[in-house]
Amino acid sequence: MEISKDHPRYRSLVTREHMGEMVREGIVAPTGLIAHGRGEAFDYLIGERTTTEAQGAERAAVALLMGAKRPVITVNGNAAALAAKGLADLARLTSSKLEVNLFHRSEERVQKVCDYLEEQGGIRVLGRVPDATLPHIASDRAKCTLEGIFSSDVVLIPLEDGDRAMALKKMGKKVIAIDLNPLSRTSLAADIAIVDELTRAVSGMLAFAKELRLDPKERERALASFNNHENLAITLEGICQNLRRRARSV
Repeated sequence: MEISKDHPRYRSLVTREHMGEMVREGIVAPTGLIAHGRGEAFDYLIGERTTTEAQGAERAAVALLMGAKRPVITVNGNAAALAAKGLADLARLTSSKLEVNLFHRSEERVQKVCDYLEEQGGIRVLGRVPDATLPHIASDRAKCTLEGIFSSDVVLIPLEDGDRAMALKKMGKKVIAIDLNPLSRTSLAADIAIVDELTRAVSGMLAFAKELRLDPKERERALASFNNHENLAITLEGICQNLRRRARSV
């Protein structure tokens, strides 16, 4: 489908077409399109922009990853389709491992997502052969690797479900979420919830990673000044203000 660059929803439409192609290639599960659309709806509410609060969360998230002993970035089909190269670059800059973890899991699909990440990002990806199981999860998302998620101390979980976020917390891990829904169980359970569209969030984190990698004191300040619940509250108030402004302009 040819989309005019003059269309006011050009970027959104291009992304939707790409996600549809990723379903046909087996990277994205068909139900992943529902999750993507739900995220777009929340992006409207925050103004389709990276807020000051999201920037603070992205900065703190990078600081947490860089200070970790065994950081891991987990990737599902939607995250791979939207930001494979960016997530691989972020893994390199923060010395994190990449591991594929899928809700709609089949061996064939795991292989496809791992291959796609390695092709796009040029980095080794874990997850093809799970040899550990996360407790407190009933779904296939419990399957993981001992080298990666199971042994991690900090886990970045973009576009996640609340069950696994809470299970990782019960294991004593620090959790970073990227989730456009500030009311989700994932956002509320996380130590750091980034309420931002995935590609914007990854771009911001890459910039902060380059800025903070040689400045451990600034990383400490970024973490010390961040409070997830306060940040989410300010984000929700921002959504309310956006809605009030729109209501007055109708």
